Amino acid sequence: MPFINTKTNVTVSTNQRETMKSRLGSDIQDIGKTESWLMLGFEDEVPMYFKGSDAPCAMVEVSLFGKASAQAYDAFTEHITNIVNEELGITPDRIYIKYAETQYWGWNGRNL
Repeated sequence: MPFINTKTNVTVSTNQRETMKSRLGSDIQDIGKTESWLMLGFEDEVPMYFKGSDAPCAMVEVSLFGKASAQAYDAFTEHITNIVNEELGITPDRIYIKYAETQYWGWNGRNL
């Protein structure tokens, strides 16, 4: 049950969103999850500054029910970085990725 929210100061086209959706849906297996439970959010054209500059940058937040190993996070970080770089043209040194694990996750009117 992961949720991945990508916030960036560049424009994200419908085609880019669809491609990122497909690639993240495939790569989510890195952290032991499946696309069937994956929810994605995209926030583009957000006023953002990183290192004192408004050059293209992105913050990707990954929330998930349960845990994953450090090696799994390393692999997924590499994939997310490549996806954001290749699809949005944002250099890896201007991308942050944050992971948040939770033991409580609500769905369908109850907690899992």
